[in-house]
Amino acid sequence: MSRIRPTPGEWEILQALWKLGPSTVREVHESIAAGHYNTTLKLMQILAEKGLVVRDEAARAHVYKAAAARE
Repeated sequence: MSRIRPTPGEWEILQALWKLGPSTVREVHESIAAGHYNTTLKLMQILAEKGLVVRDEAARAHVYKAAAARE
């Protein structure tokens, strides 16, 4: 079984989520201050598909959190 390895951009988002805790796309985007908002959104959606983050869709603004601790 192969391990899922995040890309550098995905890794930056994971680090932001570990630092911030559960956050919206906007909060993560403002934290990393890189690229366009839509790029951050797409990378977070990809991370959710890979199972590296969990998305809470209960509120209008979805909240993402890392699926595993940084360790």
